[in-house]
Amino acid sequence: TSLSTSTLITMSSHHWLLAWLGLELNTLSILPMIIKPHHPRATEAATKYFLIQAAAAALILFSSTLNAWQTGHWSITNISTPAATVTITIAIMLKLGIAPTHAWYPEVLQGATMNTALILSTWQKLAPLTLLYLMKNSLPNSLILTIGALSILVGGWAGLNQTQTRKIMAMSSIAHMGWLIIALNMSLDIATMTLAVYILLTTTMFTSFNITTTKTLADLGVTWPQSPVLFVIMLITLLSLGGLPPLTGFAPKWLILTSLCHTKLFMLSVMIVIASLPSLFFYIRMTYLATLTAPPNTTNAQHKWRHKMSHPWALGPIMVMAGLLLPLTPLMAT
Repeated sequence: TSLSTSTLITMSSHHWLLAWLGLELNTLSILPMIIKPHHPRATEAATKYFLIQAAAAALILFSSTLNAWQTGHWSITNISTPAATVTITIAIMLKLGIAPTHAWYPEVLQGATMNTALILSTWQKLAPLTLLYLMKNSLPNSLILTIGALSILVGGWAGLNQTQTRKIMAMSSIAHMGWLIIALNMSLDIATMTLAVYILLTTTMFTSFNITTTKTLADLGVTWPQSPVLFVIMLITLLSLGGLPPLTGFAPKWLILTSLCHTKLFMLSVMIVIASLPSLFFYIRMTYLATLTAPPNTTNAQHKWRHKMSHPWALGPIMVMAGLLLPLTPLMAT
């Protein structure tokens, strides 16, 4: 059911009620996946997720009804009421977990399994982002840019004191969503490329964490003996998430900053570059902890205690793309 949500929203580009129905299907479809482990933390995460998503959906229904009452139409692409536009924008930000409505997001990811956290960080973003794409011409530009800059700042600073990998990835997601909605305000092509790169890098990291069962920063120290090649590429992907120049993650940030400079938004450009430095710091800190700190020695026992790891067939290609797509930037941005 969850797979049909984005299709339903795209088909409903002229009617808010069908879009709202798609969002509700999306929410109700993911809840059994979050609650499946039958653990109190999973139950808590599912409850938090349901309450937040239901509140956001109610706000969307309220504001679209208000818009229809005042204008006489239910069109998503043309919202002429300022109050409805701002309310819908805030509701979608709540659904995406963007600052300042982000507090629920790390907690829900921490209570879910790695695979469910991956779905929450990638697939569940598509439906609200589709609505933002359709509303592009009606969005309040100053509000979008302010929320985007705030998300980049909060995602970086709040991730500095985290030790759980899922919470670190949640903060990383908040910061990347900030970059994405700033890109959405500039150019749809750059925004689409930013989203594709974000999904690629996030999928690579969560899959690597899941294979190596890396749940905390302390677990990074014992990951090397399990699969050295996987480990090295995982660290390269971390640096790519931070946006270091030779890697794929640099491309969207480069294009967004270029676009901001072309529109004379120099102060915003400088601010989001400085705000993204804490994010880069905790990615580099994870790399440091994994490579330059002394891990426990491997056991001398005759029988290995580690289980044989299963590598998904798609992991190899996405890991290569996570690090080496920068030369294809002109092709991706057109």
